[in-house]
This record gives sequence, C-alpha cells and structure tokens, in this order.
Amino acid sequence: MNATILVADDEQNIRRVLSATLAKEGHEVITARDGEEAIARLSKGNIHVVVTDLKMPKADGLQVLAYVQRNLPQVPVIIITAHGTVDNAVHALKSGAFDYITKPFEKSDLINIIAKAVKTENLARQDFHPPPTEPGRYRIIGQSQKMTAVYEIIEKVAETPSTVLITGESGTGKELIAAALHYNSSRKKRPYIKINCAAIPRELMESELFGYEKGAFTGAVGSKPGRFELADSGTLFLDEIAEVPIDMQVKMLRAIQEAEFERVGGVQTIRVDVRLVVATNRDLQKEVEVGNFREDLFYRLNVVPIHLPPLRERKDDIPLLVKHFIEKFNTKLDRSVKEISKDALNLVVNYRWPGNIRELENMVERGILFTDGPTIDVADLPAELVERSHLAPSAATIDEDTSMKDIVKQATAELEKDLIVKALKETNGNVTRAAKRLKISRKSLQNKMKEFGLRETE
Repeated sequence: MNATILVADDEQNIRRVLSATLAKEGHEVITARDGEEAIARLSKGNIHVVVTDLKMPKADGLQVLAYVQRNLPQVPVIIITAHGTVDNAVHALKSGAFDYITKPFEKSDLINIIAKAVKTENLARQDFHPPPTEPGRYRIIGQSQKMTAVYEIIEKVAETPSTVLITGESGTGKELIAAALHYNSSRKKRPYIKINCAAIPRELMESELFGYEKGAFTGAVGSKPGRFELADSGTLFLDEIAEVPIDMQVKMLRAIQEAEFERVGGVQTIRVDVRLVVATNRDLQKEVEVGNFREDLFYRLNVVPIHLPPLRERKDDIPLLVKHFIEKFNTKLDRSVKEISKDALNLVVNYRWPGNIRELENMVERGILFTDGPTIDVADLPAELVERSHLAPSAATIDEDTSMKDIVKQATAELEKDLIVKALKETNGNVTRAAKRLKISRKSLQNKMKEFGLRETE
C-alpha cells in the first residue's frame, strides 16, 4: 500500500536516510527543511502521512501537528525526537500525533510505524467527512428525524463517563460522532486519542493499547506508553473494535472494568481515568454468537448504543450534503457550479448509496468535473447510478387522472432519454458508438432520438 509521505527535518542527512528508506518501500517522498516549508506543502494537499522532527526552525513539529489537526485530521503525524526529549514526544501523542520514533532509529521500526500509519490513513479516508458548514448540530450535516435522534443521544450522554458503542455501515460518519462526544464534554481540553484497530497487527495490539517497558521484547529499546495511558483524563476512541483478537479482549475487559493495566513487560499497575468510545461496522451480537467476540466485553461496551443510519435511510439530508460538496469542490477544483438539476437530484435521492457519504462525495466531484455549465444534470451522473436508482417521478406528474401505468411509462421514458443524452455526450455525438455503449442497434437509437426530439449529430 503505497503513499505520499512528507518528511520534515532540518538535518539534511536525516531527510536523505528517511527518503531512501521510504522510497525503497515504494512510497513517494516529499521533503521540507523546516516546519514553515512543511506547512506550505501540506496546504497543497495530497499528503497521506507526515514524518516531522520535533525541533525545527521557523515552525516546530508541534506547530506542524497543530496545522494537520486543524486542516487534515485524517492524516497521521509521526514525530521524530531525540532520546532526551521523549517526554515532549509523549506530549505530542496526547495532542494527537500518531506515533513517534527516536534518533537514532532502526529502519525496521520506521518501516513498521509507516506501514501502520498508511493503513490507518487509508481506512480513515474511507470514513472521513470534512467538518460541514450546513444546517445540523455538532458540526454534522443532517436534519432528518433519524439524525435528530442521534443528536439527542449525544446531548444526553456527552458529559457522562459512560462507554458508548457507535454502530453503522462504513462511510456513515462514526468518527464524527466520537469527536462530538469528546468535544462537547468537560474532557474537551484533555487528550482525545484515536486508534483504528484494523490497522494494528495482531502481535502488536497489546503494546499499542497498553504500552511496553524497555527490554519487553526484541526492539524495545525504551519504555513507551500505550493508548489507554495517553488518553488518561480524556477520551479513547477505538474504531473497528471487532478487529481486536479474542485473546486481547480479556485484557481489554479488565482495563475497562478496573480502569487499570500493566505495560507489556512491566509489573507496575497503572490506573487511568478514560472515557471509552468504540465503533464498528459489524453486528457485534452476531460476532458473539459465532464466537468471534466475547459476550461479557460486548455488554461492557454496549452501555450507550448509537446507531448511525445509512444514507439511504436519511434521504432528506441528501440535498444538504450535495450542496455542501458542490461548494467544497468548487473551491478545490476552481469551478463555479451552482446547483444540481431537479431530475438529477431525484435520481441521487432515490439511489441506495452502498458507499454512503463517501460515495456521494465522489459522485458530486465527478459531476462538477463532467458538467460544462453551472448545473449538474443527469448526463453528468455515473451511468451505474442512473441505472440503479429507484427513480421516483416528481409529485407534479402525479394527479387524480394519472394511472400507475402512465406514471411508470413516463418515468421509463425520462430514464431512457437521460441515458441516451449521456451516451451521446460521452461519445461526442457519435451515434454508432453511443448505440454500442447502450447495447442497442443504431436504428433503435435513431428511432429513440427521433421520439425524444434529439437531433442526430454525426
């Protein structure tokens, strides 16, 4: 899994070593000589992981981290630090850094950390949605009845220390709900530690969660706190909780029940005050039934359940989301698209959206790229969306004198016309190629074009 990695360090030799090591792993490496240069490059986008020195001129690693947290929260930041400044690196972890490495570092350690960061970023990108500006609550787009019910639960439990289990399909915004719970509680100024359990190798899960002592295993050249310890007095968000191995679930259960644990290789019991929020796109009760998840841990986590509805169950929110994404991509792509047509929006609203909000976002971006005017029309939508949409005729076409047969006939005709217009546009008006794309004969296409008043353009 290759990525674009930004390496920021004021030491040229460190930049060279990191660049060579990461390039051998197949990654594209971009370098910066100081924090200011790193932030300038980050502002251009398309960075998947940041590796930054803690001490740099103009802007240090913490300032780079702060910029990423504000503007690119899904991008993992790895801090480089000297042995004498490990406490500062731990502070950076509590501020949201993904991990840290100490100078001098082992190449294998660097490669492992980068691999975890890349996988985490990839998983986060699939589920990440930018903070919206449209109507809603908790910086989340949505005014539908089901989303309002979610807001009410957040309002009731955000201030409590109760464990919350967030469920829902991939792409429904579970991470936004976890952030809302933290930032609307009295813990909002304390650490908010996130970890995607699917990105952590099974053999490293215990040390990631609970930390380790020096010499605990080969390569443990120093002690390191785990995510539970880093989240002390704050919130720990464990995404993809169903990916935690069954043998680790016992230790996690004890840590949650007793609020204490030991580091790997350690004997000292560490007590913490952590508010736990977990999320999964699986049905944990079914996982319990087949033996993949402990029943006692499930009930310990399922104190306050929050289920996020898929996009197909909150259709009233789709126009708001489309509007938001049009504004976003107008800025990103330097376009001036104003709206989506009524017919196109009708198709969008009646599509099932298996990829949820991420799929909708991609559709809007594609529409903005394909349209030649100020409006995204049916011809600018992906063919599979048009074909699979459960098209509903507009209310204006339904009256007392209209039979169901006529309504279906009208909807079918509209769909056929839209598909023909799209095929002609994609083939620059070539009727023969358009017919092949639609998998009908050229004569049939010509008849349909005549029926719909579409002039043939050779």
